[in-house]
Amino acid sequence: MSNGTDRTCSLEANLESCTCSYSGCVRKGRCCECLTYHWRNRQLPGCLFPPDIERTYDRSVERFVQVYGGGGAR
Repeated sequence: MSNGTDRTCSLEANLESCTCSYSGCVRKGRCCECLTYHWRNRQLPGCLFPPDIERTYDRSVERFVQVYGGGGAR
């Protein structure tokens, strides 16, 4: 990710911290592509979810709200 002064991304650095569990993902570590893809599908990227939820591949906005919005269900 950006170090705050330049606006370039490092694929290597992104891959080190990417929590996506989908091994076949062609966008892994490419955060801009990942965000664009998921948002186009009315989803959020897996890195915004706790690991147990991310592994369900339910990356819907509704699921995000359930997890973080006080919906209680996990």
